[in-house]
Amino acid sequence: MSMFAVPGAYDRAITVFSPDGRLFQVEYASETVKRGATVLGIACPDGVVLAAEERATSKLQDPTFMWKIFQIDEHVGAAVAGLSCDAHILVDQARVYAQSNRLLYDEPIDVEILTRRIGEIKQLYTQHAGVRPFGISILFGGLDRKGSRLFWTDPSGAFLAYKAWGIGAGGDAANEILEAEYKDTMNLDDAVLLSLKCMSKVLEEKIDAQKIRIAVVPNSTKKFAKLTQEDVEKHLKRLDSSKKAVSK
Repeated sequence: MSMFAVPGAYDRAITVFSPDGRLFQVEYASETVKRGATVLGIACPDGVVLAAEERATSKLQDPTFMWKIFQIDEHVGAAVAGLSCDAHILVDQARVYAQSNRLLYDEPIDVEILTRRIGEIKQLYTQHAGVRPFGISILFGGLDRKGSRLFWTDPSGAFLAYKAWGIGAGGDAANEILEAEYKDTMNLDDAVLLSLKCMSKVLEEKIDAQKIRIAVVPNSTKKFAKLTQEDVEKHLKRLDSSKKAVSK
C-alpha cells in the first residue's frame, strides 16, 4: 500500500497535501507561533518600532539579553515569535543576505527583498521529505528607499506588508488596539507608546521594563537601536500619565 493511502500519512513528518488540500505540518508550525511570546511592529513616517515580550525562565537570567529582537543590518531589524532556535538560523541567513547585497551593489538591501528571500527558504522547507517547516514567524522592520517598511512572514513562507502588526500568543489582542489607534501621521514616540499599550493589554498586568524589549529604526539616523531599560521605563511613565489623564 502506498504511504499516500495510509490513514494519517498526511499528519507525519513528510509534508504532503491531505485530500482536502491542507498541509498539517505547516498548520502545526503556525500553532507553535500562536503559543510564542507576543511581538509587534509599527511603521510610521518617523521610523519603525519593534517590541517584544520577554519571558524570563529564571530570576537568575540576564535581563538585558534579547531573545526576540535582532539586528539584521544598520537599517533593519527583526522580531520573532515561535521557536527561538529556528529563528537564529533564519536571522543569520538574513544577515548574510544583507551583507551580500552591500558587497554586490554597494547599497543596503530593501526590506521587501530581504523578507522575500527568507520567505523562499521557509517555503522550501514545506516541500521536501526529511525536513520540517520552521516554527517561526518574523516581522522585518526597517528603512529603505521607499521609507518605513514592516513585513511579516509566516511558517509557510507567505509574506505581507503592514503598517502595524502583532504576532504570537497575544497577537489578536494587540491587533485590535493597533487597528483602532494606529494613525498614519503618528511620530516615533507615539508609536513606542502604542506598542507599550498593546503589551500592557496582552500581559493583563502592570508591566515593567524587564518584561518588554523595544528597538527602533529612526528616520533621523536610519540606524537600528535597542532602547535601554531606562528609556523603556520613561515611556512606561508616559503611558501611565496618559491613562490617568483619560480616566479623569
